[in-house]
Amino acid sequence: MADDRPSGSQLGQWISTGASIVAPVTLLSALLFYFGYVSSSSEYAYFGVDVDTIGLSTQGYIMRSPQTLLVPLLMLPLAVVGFLTLNAAIRRRIASRVAHTAAEANTAKPDGDPVRHTEHIRHMVQWSRLFGLAVLTIGVILLFTYPYLYGWAWYGLVTPLLIALGAGIIAYASRLLTYLQRLQGQQAPSTAKDAGPNRARLAHEDSSVVARRIASALLYVVIAASIFWATATIAQASGRAIAQYAAEHFDDLPSVILDTKERLFLHDPGIEETVLPPSEGQTFHYRYRGLRLLIEGQDRMFLVPDRWSASDSTLIVPLDSSVRVQFQFQNQSP
Repeated sequence: MADDRPSGSQLGQWISTGASIVAPVTLLSALLFYFGYVSSSSEYAYFGVDVDTIGLSTQGYIMRSPQTLLVPLLMLPLAVVGFLTLNAAIRRRIASRVAHTAAEANTAKPDGDPVRHTEHIRHMVQWSRLFGLAVLTIGVILLFTYPYLYGWAWYGLVTPLLIALGAGIIAYASRLLTYLQRLQGQQAPSTAKDAGPNRARLAHEDSSVVARRIASALLYVVIAASIFWATATIAQASGRAIAQYAAEHFDDLPSVILDTKERLFLHDPGIEETVLPPSEGQTFHYRYRGLRLLIEGQDRMFLVPDRWSASDSTLIVPLDSSVRVQFQFQNQSP
Protein backbone atom coordinates (compact mmCIF):
# COMPACT_ATOMS: atom_id res chain seq x y z
CA MET A 1 0.00 0.00 0.00
CA ALA A 2 1.41 3.36 -0.98
CA ASP A 3 2.23 5.91 1.67
CA ASP A 4 -0.66 8.40 1.80
CA ARG A 5 1.17 11.00 3.89
CA PRO A 6 1.69 14.33 2.12
CA SER A 7 5.16 14.99 0.78
CA GLY A 8 5.39 18.18 2.86
CA SER A 9 5.20 16.24 6.13
CA GLN A 10 7.90 13.82 4.91
CA LEU A 11 10.15 16.74 3.95
CA GLY A 12 9.63 18.31 7.37
CA GLN A 13 10.51 15.03 9.05
CA TRP A 14 13.68 14.70 6.98
CA ILE A 15 14.70 18.26 7.81
CA SER A 16 14.08 17.65 11.50
CA THR A 17 16.12 14.44 11.43
CA GLY A 18 18.95 16.12 9.55
CA ALA A 19 18.99 19.04 11.98
CA SER A 20 19.14 16.66 14.95
CA ILE A 21 22.28 15.11 13.42
CA VAL A 22 23.99 18.21 12.04
CA ALA A 23 23.62 20.33 15.19
CA PRO A 24 25.59 17.99 17.53
CA VAL A 25 28.23 17.38 14.85
CA THR A 26 28.65 21.14 14.35
CA LEU A 27 28.94 21.71 18.09
CA LEU A 28 31.47 18.89 18.42
CA SER A 29 33.52 20.27 15.52
CA ALA A 30 33.50 23.74 17.09
CA LEU A 31 34.70 22.33 20.43
CA LEU A 32 37.44 20.28 18.75
CA PHE A 33 38.55 23.32 16.77
CA TYR A 34 38.69 25.50 19.88
CA PHE A 35 40.68 23.07 22.00
CA GLY A 36 42.99 22.31 19.08
CA TYR A 37 43.57 26.03 18.64
CA VAL A 38 44.29 26.55 22.36
CA SER A 39 46.75 23.66 22.42
CA SER A 40 48.53 24.72 19.23
CA SER A 41 48.73 28.32 20.39
CA SER A 42 50.42 27.25 23.63
CA GLU A 43 52.69 24.79 21.81
CA TYR A 44 54.12 27.21 19.25
CA ALA A 45 54.22 30.14 21.65
CA TYR A 46 56.98 28.16 23.39
CA PHE A 47 59.05 28.64 20.23
CA GLY A 48 58.11 32.30 19.95
CA VAL A 49 55.63 31.77 17.10
CA ASP A 50 52.10 33.16 16.97
CA VAL A 51 49.96 30.26 15.76
CA ASP A 52 47.97 32.59 13.50
CA THR A 53 51.10 33.23 11.41
CA ILE A 54 51.32 29.52 10.57
CA GLY A 55 47.99 29.51 8.76
CA LEU A 56 46.67 26.13 9.88
CA SER A 57 43.28 25.16 8.49
CA THR A 58 40.19 24.33 10.52
CA GLN A 59 40.74 20.67 9.77
CA GLY A 60 44.33 21.01 10.97
CA TYR A 61 43.22 22.29 14.37
CA ILE A 62 40.56 19.59 14.65
CA MET A 63 43.11 16.88 13.83
CA ARG A 64 45.37 18.19 16.61
CA SER A 65 42.68 18.18 19.30
CA PRO A 66 42.37 14.42 20.08
CA GLN A 67 45.87 14.24 21.57
CA THR A 68 45.07 17.27 23.72
CA LEU A 69 41.69 15.92 24.83
CA LEU A 70 42.92 12.40 25.54
CA VAL A 71 42.94 12.84 29.33
CA PRO A 72 39.51 14.59 29.55
CA LEU A 73 37.99 12.07 27.13
CA LEU A 74 39.16 9.25 29.39
CA MET A 75 38.36 10.90 32.71
CA LEU A 76 34.86 12.23 31.95
CA PRO A 77 33.30 8.88 30.94
CA LEU A 78 34.89 7.20 33.96
CA ALA A 79 33.55 9.96 36.21
CA VAL A 80 30.07 9.64 34.67
CA VAL A 81 30.05 5.86 35.13
CA GLY A 82 31.21 6.24 38.73
CA PHE A 83 28.56 8.89 39.42
CA LEU A 84 25.75 6.80 37.90
CA THR A 85 26.80 3.77 39.93
CA LEU A 86 26.99 5.78 43.16
CA ASN A 87 23.69 7.52 42.39
CA ALA A 88 21.90 4.20 41.86
CA ALA A 89 23.28 2.86 45.15
CA ILE A 90 22.28 6.00 47.08
CA ARG A 91 18.75 6.05 45.64
CA ARG A 92 18.26 2.37 46.42
CA ARG A 93 19.45 3.01 49.96
CA ILE A 94 17.07 5.93 50.45
CA ALA A 95 14.10 4.09 48.96
CA SER A 96 14.79 1.03 51.11
CA ARG A 97 15.13 3.15 54.24
CA VAL A 98 11.91 5.09 53.60
CA ALA A 99 9.93 1.92 52.81
CA HIS A 100 11.32 0.11 55.85
CA THR A 101 10.66 2.91 58.33
CA ALA A 102 7.18 3.52 56.90
CA ALA A 103 6.32 -0.17 57.28
CA GLU A 104 7.57 -0.21 60.86
CA ALA A 105 5.66 2.96 61.69
CA ASN A 106 2.41 1.66 60.19
CA THR A 107 2.78 -1.68 61.97
CA ALA A 108 3.58 -0.26 65.39
CA LYS A 109 1.32 2.73 65.15
CA PRO A 110 -1.20 3.18 62.34
CA ASP A 111 -1.01 6.94 62.40
CA GLY A 112 2.80 6.97 62.57
CA ASP A 113 4.67 9.59 60.60
CA PRO A 114 7.34 8.07 58.31
CA VAL A 115 8.97 11.51 57.91
CA ARG A 116 10.23 11.30 61.49
CA HIS A 117 12.10 8.09 60.71
CA THR A 118 14.04 9.57 57.74
CA GLU A 119 15.27 12.78 59.35
CA HIS A 120 18.78 11.34 59.58
CA ILE A 121 18.93 10.95 55.79
CA ARG A 122 17.51 14.44 55.31
CA HIS A 123 20.14 15.94 57.64
CA MET A 124 22.96 14.14 55.82
CA VAL A 125 21.77 15.45 52.44
CA GLN A 126 21.40 18.97 53.81
CA TRP A 127 24.90 18.85 55.28
CA SER A 128 26.16 17.66 51.89
CA ARG A 129 24.52 20.66 50.27
CA LEU A 130 26.18 22.97 52.81
CA PHE A 131 29.53 21.31 52.04
CA GLY A 132 28.96 21.91 48.33
CA LEU A 133 28.11 25.54 49.06
CA ALA A 134 31.39 25.90 50.99
CA VAL A 135 33.39 24.38 48.11
CA LEU A 136 31.61 26.65 45.63
CA THR A 137 32.34 29.68 47.82
CA ILE A 138 36.04 28.84 47.89
CA GLY A 139 36.06 28.55 44.09
CA VAL A 140 34.27 31.90 43.71
CA ILE A 141 36.74 33.54 46.10
CA LEU A 142 39.61 32.20 44.00
CA LEU A 143 37.83 33.50 40.90
CA PHE A 144 37.71 37.05 42.23
CA THR A 145 41.26 36.97 43.63
CA TYR A 146 42.79 36.23 40.22
CA PRO A 147 44.91 39.45 40.16
CA TYR A 148 46.66 38.25 43.32
CA LEU A 149 47.05 34.61 42.21
CA TYR A 150 48.11 35.27 38.61
CA GLY A 151 51.42 33.47 39.04
CA TRP A 152 49.97 30.29 40.54
CA ALA A 153 50.46 27.54 37.98
CA TRP A 154 47.48 25.48 39.17
CA TYR A 155 45.01 28.38 39.30
CA GLY A 156 43.38 27.67 35.93
CA LEU A 157 42.68 24.06 36.92
CA VAL A 158 41.90 24.21 40.65
CA THR A 159 39.46 27.13 40.43
CA PRO A 160 37.06 25.70 37.80
CA LEU A 161 37.21 22.24 39.37
CA LEU A 162 36.24 23.65 42.78
CA ILE A 163 33.38 25.62 41.22
CA ALA A 164 32.16 22.60 39.24
CA LEU A 165 32.46 20.29 42.25
CA GLY A 166 30.62 22.67 44.58
CA ALA A 167 27.84 23.38 42.09
CA GLY A 168 27.54 19.66 41.31
CA ILE A 169 27.20 18.69 44.97
CA ILE A 170 24.55 21.38 45.53
CA ALA A 171 22.56 20.29 42.47
CA TYR A 172 22.78 16.61 43.37
CA ALA A 173 21.85 17.17 47.04
CA SER A 174 18.84 19.21 45.93
CA ARG A 175 17.74 16.40 43.63
CA LEU A 176 18.10 13.90 46.49
CA LEU A 177 15.93 16.07 48.75
CA THR A 178 13.25 16.20 46.06
CA TYR A 179 13.51 12.44 45.61
CA LEU A 180 13.20 11.90 49.36
CA GLN A 181 10.12 14.13 49.56
CA ARG A 182 8.48 12.26 46.70
CA LEU A 183 9.10 8.90 48.37
CA GLN A 184 7.73 10.17 51.67
CA GLY A 185 4.64 11.48 49.89
CA GLN A 186 4.07 8.06 48.30
CA GLN A 187 4.52 6.24 51.61
CA ALA A 188 2.50 8.64 53.76
CA PRO A 189 -1.17 7.70 54.29
CA SER A 190 -3.69 9.88 52.51
CA THR A 191 -6.23 11.76 54.60
CA ALA A 192 -9.30 13.76 53.88
CA LYS A 193 -7.36 16.88 54.69
CA ASP A 194 -4.87 16.13 51.95
CA ALA A 195 -7.58 15.44 49.41
CA GLY A 196 -8.57 19.05 49.05
CA PRO A 197 -5.51 21.32 49.24
CA ASN A 198 -6.23 25.00 49.11
CA ARG A 199 -5.25 27.17 46.18
CA ALA A 200 -2.77 29.24 48.19
CA ARG A 201 -0.68 26.19 49.04
CA LEU A 202 -0.77 25.00 45.42
CA ALA A 203 0.35 28.42 44.17
CA HIS A 204 3.19 28.47 46.70
CA GLU A 205 4.32 24.99 45.63
CA ASP A 206 4.21 25.95 41.95
CA SER A 207 6.32 29.05 42.54
CA SER A 208 8.85 27.07 44.59
CA VAL A 209 9.08 24.45 41.84
CA VAL A 210 9.77 27.15 39.22
CA ALA A 211 12.42 28.72 41.45
CA ARG A 212 14.11 25.35 42.00
CA ARG A 213 14.14 24.62 38.29
CA ILE A 214 15.69 27.99 37.48
CA ALA A 215 18.32 27.50 40.20
CA SER A 216 19.07 24.00 38.91
CA ALA A 217 19.44 25.28 35.34
CA LEU A 218 21.86 27.99 36.50
CA LEU A 219 23.88 25.43 38.45
CA TYR A 220 24.14 23.22 35.36
CA VAL A 221 25.34 26.20 33.33
CA VAL A 222 27.99 26.91 35.96
CA ILE A 223 29.09 23.26 35.91
CA ALA A 224 29.33 23.19 32.10
CA ALA A 225 31.25 26.48 31.97
CA SER A 226 33.67 25.29 34.68
CA ILE A 227 34.32 21.99 32.90
CA PHE A 228 34.91 23.91 29.68
CA TRP A 229 37.39 26.20 31.50
CA ALA A 230 39.23 23.25 33.08
CA THR A 231 39.42 21.44 29.72
CA ALA A 232 40.84 24.55 28.04
CA THR A 233 43.46 24.76 30.80
CA ILE A 234 44.37 21.11 30.22
CA ALA A 235 44.62 21.79 26.47
CA GLN A 236 46.94 24.72 27.12
CA ALA A 237 49.14 22.69 29.45
CA SER A 238 49.15 19.80 26.97
CA GLY A 239 50.36 22.06 24.17
CA ARG A 240 53.14 23.38 26.39
CA ALA A 241 54.19 19.84 27.31
CA ILE A 242 54.24 18.81 23.63
CA ALA A 243 56.50 21.77 22.85
CA GLN A 244 58.88 20.95 25.69
CA TYR A 245 59.07 17.34 24.61
CA ALA A 246 59.82 18.42 21.03
CA ALA A 247 62.56 20.76 22.33
CA GLU A 248 64.16 17.84 24.17
CA HIS A 249 63.95 15.63 21.06
CA PHE A 250 64.75 17.90 18.12
CA ASP A 251 66.38 14.90 16.47
CA ASP A 252 62.88 13.47 15.89
CA LEU A 253 62.05 16.41 13.61
CA PRO A 254 62.97 16.34 9.90
CA SER A 255 66.52 17.55 9.25
CA VAL A 256 66.74 20.40 6.73
CA ILE A 257 69.56 21.77 4.57
CA LEU A 258 68.78 25.31 3.52
CA ASP A 259 70.37 27.13 0.59
CA THR A 260 69.83 30.88 0.26
CA LYS A 261 70.83 33.65 -2.09
CA GLU A 262 71.83 36.02 0.69
CA ARG A 263 73.54 35.55 4.02
CA LEU A 264 71.10 35.13 6.91
CA PHE A 265 73.51 36.03 9.74
CA LEU A 266 72.26 33.22 11.96
CA HIS A 267 74.01 33.03 15.31
CA ASP A 268 72.07 30.21 16.93
CA PRO A 269 74.32 27.51 18.43
CA GLY A 270 74.63 24.40 16.26
CA ILE A 271 73.82 26.04 12.92
CA GLU A 272 76.64 25.75 10.37
CA GLU A 273 77.02 28.29 7.57
CA THR A 274 78.91 27.35 4.42
CA VAL A 275 79.73 29.59 1.47
CA LEU A 276 78.99 27.70 -1.73
CA PRO A 277 81.67 27.81 -4.43
CA PRO A 278 80.75 30.16 -7.28
CA SER A 279 79.76 28.53 -10.54
CA GLU A 280 78.03 29.52 -13.73
CA GLY A 281 74.27 29.80 -13.29
CA GLN A 282 74.49 29.34 -9.50
CA THR A 283 71.95 31.56 -7.75
CA PHE A 284 72.36 30.20 -4.22
CA HIS A 285 75.51 31.21 -2.38
CA TYR A 286 75.03 30.15 1.24
CA ARG A 287 74.19 26.78 2.79
CA TYR A 288 72.91 26.24 6.34
CA ARG A 289 72.98 22.97 8.21
CA GLY A 290 71.76 22.06 11.68
CA LEU A 291 68.14 23.08 11.08
CA ARG A 292 64.99 21.14 11.82
CA LEU A 293 61.48 21.56 10.42
CA LEU A 294 59.16 22.55 13.26
CA ILE A 295 56.01 22.91 11.13
CA GLU A 296 55.03 23.82 7.60
CA GLY A 297 52.35 26.42 7.00
CA GLN A 298 50.49 27.32 3.82
CA ASP A 299 53.39 29.08 2.08
CA ARG A 300 56.23 29.02 4.60
CA MET A 301 58.31 26.75 6.79
CA PHE A 302 59.27 27.27 10.42
CA LEU A 303 62.76 26.02 11.17
CA VAL A 304 64.47 25.61 14.53
CA PRO A 305 68.09 24.80 15.41
CA ASP A 306 69.24 21.24 15.83
CA ARG A 307 69.89 21.70 19.55
CA TRP A 308 67.78 23.71 21.98
CA SER A 309 69.27 26.78 23.62
CA ALA A 310 67.79 29.76 25.46
CA SER A 311 69.22 32.01 22.73
CA ASP A 312 67.58 30.07 19.89
CA SER A 313 65.08 31.60 17.50
CA THR A 314 62.59 30.25 14.98
CA LEU A 315 63.46 30.92 11.35
CA ILE A 316 60.58 31.59 8.95
CA VAL A 317 61.42 30.56 5.39
CA PRO A 318 59.09 31.28 2.45
CA LEU A 319 58.34 28.42 0.08
CA ASP A 320 59.33 30.15 -3.13
CA SER A 321 62.29 30.45 -5.48
CA SER A 322 64.32 32.52 -3.00
CA VAL A 323 65.44 29.39 -1.12
CA ARG A 324 66.31 25.78 -1.84
CA VAL A 325 65.39 23.16 0.73
CA GLN A 326 66.72 19.62 1.11
CA PHE A 327 65.39 17.09 3.59
CA GLN A 328 67.99 14.66 4.89
CA PHE A 329 67.45 10.95 5.39
CA GLN A 330 67.40 9.69 8.94
CA ASN A 331 70.73 8.40 10.12
CA GLN A 332 69.47 4.83 10.36
CA SER A 333 70.25 2.15 7.84
CA PRO A 334 67.34 0.05 6.52
